[in-house]
Amino acid sequence: MTSFSNTARTFLCCCLALSFLPVRAQDKRYTYEKGMMGSPFKLVLYAPNDSVAKVAADNAFKRVEQLNEIMSDYRDGSEINRLSATSGSGQWVKVSKDLFDILAVSQDISAKTGGVFDATLGPVVQMWRHATRKGIFPPEEEIRETLARTGYAKLKMNAKTQSILLTQKGMRLDIGGLGKGYAAEEAIKEVRKLGITSAMMDAGGKIVLTNPPPGTAGWNINVSNGSDSLKAMQLSNVSLATSGPTYRYMEHNGVRYSHIVDPKTGIGLLFHVRTTVISPDGTVADALATAFSVAGIEKSKKYLKSFKGSRVWLVEKQGDRVAEWNMLK
Repeated sequence: MTSFSNTARTFLCCCLALSFLPVRAQDKRYTYEKGMMGSPFKLVLYAPNDSVAKVAADNAFKRVEQLNEIMSDYRDGSEINRLSATSGSGQWVKVSKDLFDILAVSQDISAKTGGVFDATLGPVVQMWRHATRKGIFPPEEEIRETLARTGYAKLKMNAKTQSILLTQKGMRLDIGGLGKGYAAEEAIKEVRKLGITSAMMDAGGKIVLTNPPPGTAGWNINVSNGSDSLKAMQLSNVSLATSGPTYRYMEHNGVRYSHIVDPKTGIGLLFHVRTTVISPDGTVADALATAFSVAGIEKSKKYLKSFKGSRVWLVEKQGDRVAEWNMLK
């Protein structure tokens, strides 16, 4: 009787061992959608079964709703509105970790972009919403008075006590420029807690991506310049945000004003801008899409140096003049 060699015996043992290992079936694709924060939130994930997928989706949307209770300037009782109500009182207010963290990101971006992004722009945003809804351009005196109650330097933060001070009476915070990106990031964290490694959250155009879908090189993402150019990309483990006045704007005396407000003038942008930003972080991508829209191409090129790993596609249209800065080619 011929005996096995050591190599043959080892090979046979390995084969027998492998035959008893549990085999995980191919994860299935699940899609969930829910209206939140005034936009459709779409979650796509790959999970082993219906039960895991549903728990992941429920947890993700529950987290977004929790954040909306904190950050929404539309809700009178939200934490951010309660904080705004203390402006000018000289009172330091201890806030939740979520509110402190998102304001810290906002302040950092404000400092790095010369104030073209500003969470204290709430009074101007409120004025502009009213003007857009009524179709009545605000008087210059109202614009000046409203602008006087803004300025990111008037927001003070104490990291040790997790507290905020709003130094001037009549201030109002608005973090709509980065709130959906933050919410998308937090939703994906909930999904990952269940061991799901391939997921996408699209929060009204603010997209956070994890690993590619099984068997693919990346998530298929299409980005438009707002008119005739379309860029198809395969992306993974990045975040993307697009900003532009394609659907939200006001026309007054034949002039179109964007819903994106310039913190220096207090009125909507006078030129059409379409900005897409890809960044490692969803909160930053969301904020930069707005900031670069306000700053324009030349200033944005300078500001981008402070945000490593970010790429931009920015298109400016003013009359017959079209300028484009495309790093996504």
